[in-house]
Formats: sequence, C-alpha cells, structure tokens
Amino acid sequence: MIVNMLDQIPIRFGLSGIEEIEQNIRTILSTMQGTVPLNRGFGMDSSIIDEPIPIARARLTGEIITKLQQYEPRIKVIQVKFADEINGRLMPIVHFELAGGGGL
Repeated sequence: MIVNMLDQIPIRFGLSGIEEIEQNIRTILSTMQGTVPLNRGFGMDSSIIDEPIPIARARLTGEIITKLQQYEPRIKVIQVKFADEINGRLMPIVHFELAGGGGL
C-alpha cells in the first residue's frame, strides 16, 4: 500500500480500515512537531527543513519511519521514497503493509 503526499486528499470523518490508516499517515506527515496541544511530540521535526536536500532526505526518512512506528502501530513501513524535488520541497511516498499479518 502507498501513501503519496503529493496527492491532496481532504480530511474525512468516520473512516475505518485501510482508509483510516492512510488518513492517519497523512496527518502524521503533515503535522509539525510542537503544534498539537497536549501532545507536543506528535508530528514531524521542523528542524529538518533547513538542511541541504541530501541530508534532509536521509533525516526525513528516519523521522518518517520513527513517527509512523510510534503513532500508527498497525503498519510496518516498507520503503520511503520521495517524489522529484519540487521547488526545494521533498514530498514523501510511503510504502507500507499492515503489521502482524494484515488483519485490521
């Protein structure tokens, strides 16, 4: 399964199963750490933004894997790739599978 952050998908309520997981992944990846009251650790480390692209790519890959393991334990990240750099922005594409054999 794949979540491509280039896809602009609006937030929907009442999702379940794989759609809920994909939306959770998008929420984690699009939230900056420190912006969620009562859970300041949630989200991505914004200090990565100022790194040179090769360093940012490496740090962001590790950050994505760590945060998804922490906040969406129903998945196992298989691979993190990035869409072609667009105006200095790295847009992640996350390949994942369901953890523990695939049952929801």
